[in-house]
Amino acid sequence: MATKLRAKPPEEVKPGKAKLCVFSLEGGGKTWFALQFPRAYVIDTEGGARLQHYMARLKASGGSYVGPDDGACDFDFIINEVKTLATEKHHYQTLVIDSITKVYQSTIAREAERLGDKDAFGASKKPAIAKMRQLIAWVSKLDMNVVFVAHQIAVWGGEGKDRKQVGVGPDAWEKLAYELDLTLHIEKHSRGFRTATVEKSRLLGFPEFDRFDLQKNGTDVGYENFAARYGKDFIEAEAEPIVLATPEQVAEIERLLGIVKIEQDTLDKWLTKANAETWADLTTEQAAGVLKLLAAKLNGHGDK
Repeated sequence: MATKLRAKPPEEVKPGKAKLCVFSLEGGGKTWFALQFPRAYVIDTEGGARLQHYMARLKASGGSYVGPDDGACDFDFIINEVKTLATEKHHYQTLVIDSITKVYQSTIAREAERLGDKDAFGASKKPAIAKMRQLIAWVSKLDMNVVFVAHQIAVWGGEGKDRKQVGVGPDAWEKLAYELDLTLHIEKHSRGFRTATVEKSRLLGFPEFDRFDLQKNGTDVGYENFAARYGKDFIEAEAEPIVLATPEQVAEIERLLGIVKIEQDTLDKWLTKANAETWADLTTEQAAGVLKLLAAKLNGHGDK
């Protein structure tokens, strides 16, 4: 009996590149840890990574740097850099955004100033959240390790008189941790001794609340410990660019949409599923899939 069910038998899924957020108090060592990842392309929103010892480490690993003077503390700049990294051939293996706190909170502050007295019900957060969604969509397509560096804030729970601090977390978009595979809380315990605690994880090698050393007796061991858990071969694999939809594919999609009547909600679902903002953001394979759906609807036997 024919069925319209679309589920497929489960298959073994190999890990892709690491996508994580690290957070700590000032001086905790989050930037130092992030720069241990191979061939880092650093988008420095604060200018902190320009210090000599950071630059020396970045140079030794084959990385590169863009900072505030280049426009790094701007969401559109960051998103454009990620798009380019996703679609061009290059030797970089890791993207570090340091810090996501700076660009996120700066965007909110500018919008709050623009709105003035009209800033109500979180209105000033909307542009920043929209940009975060765009950024995450491209990060999910990017065949690179991605490390979001964030400041640390208190996490509160309860209401009224029962409200109290229940923990700490990254100072960023509240859904960032849910969009990534891993969130690590970095702590400096003493001189030469730092650890990372798993705050949130989808990875078997990183059980929640587990802890591993980043620095012990003054020796950096963070990347080695992380790679042993995640899989060094996956982290250090060469990045492969994605191939975006051709102009011809985009033009044909738009032409067919002028003929076939499809609800906007359905179109939005197609784009969301593809992690795309526009048809031009689709890969060639995704565009081919959309064209197949549109052709089926044009012939009168497609489903929603």
